[in-house]
Amino acid sequence: MDIALHAQHLTCGYGDRPVLEEVSFDLHRGEMLGVIGPNGSGKSTLIRALTRILTLESGRVDLYGQDLTAMPLRHLARSVAVIPQQAEVPFAFSALDVVLMGRTPHLGRFQRESLEDLAIAHDAMERTDALQFKDRSLQELSGGERQRVIIARALAQQPTVLLLDEPTSYLDLNHQIEVFDLLEHLCATDHLAVLCVSHDLNLAAEYCNRLMMINHGQVFATGTPDEILTTKYIKEVFHADVSVINSPRTGAPQIVLIPRHSGSGSRVEEVL
Repeated sequence: MDIALHAQHLTCGYGDRPVLEEVSFDLHRGEMLGVIGPNGSGKSTLIRALTRILTLESGRVDLYGQDLTAMPLRHLARSVAVIPQQAEVPFAFSALDVVLMGRTPHLGRFQRESLEDLAIAHDAMERTDALQFKDRSLQELSGGERQRVIIARALAQQPTVLLLDEPTSYLDLNHQIEVFDLLEHLCATDHLAVLCVSHDLNLAAEYCNRLMMINHGQVFATGTPDEILTTKYIKEVFHADVSVINSPRTGAPQIVLIPRHSGSGSRVEEVL
């Protein structure tokens, strides 16, 4: 099936406070779908709903045609991997130990990793260019290196769907590009379905096949980056005055912020 995730009318929240209301979308095999929107719009809540951390008040999610909420958690963990904003690993585990944690859903209780599990972990690290520091403590690695290990851990689960919650928030620009290059490659070669929550509109425009803009817990618009990143939509959703230009390298839309000014200071434009 081409549709990896099919979400229909998702509604959920915290206590009696609804956050998502009637959210519907499809995520296709081999696609990177970017989820964008202002702070508090419900982007991270969507990730929690898709991983059953939050219980749906109404609606349904199908994972390759099967009701996601009815799946055993172990089956879900084998199919869907999550990459958070910043993975906390409290102990000084080696990078290889961290990646092997991705094999947990495939192991029985008290079962140790086999040679096959080790080979899968090595392959995941090789594909993310992380094998070179497999014996180093995760705490010794740079932000970009650490995030490649976390992605390798997710790949070691052998999922069909990757969910990412602002995976480059704490990385510098070079490491952000490294991570998105890797995700683009995984979509193309492994045909993974990738849903990526991102606050960086320009990175999302460069790498995502489609964008879903969320506002006030509802889907405001879905389409290609050219269709979504318009001055009209950004003004309405982000309450920001912007110019939209095309990337000289790829032609993707790029957002240039027009800052508000008081006084007679010089006008400066910033790229979001």
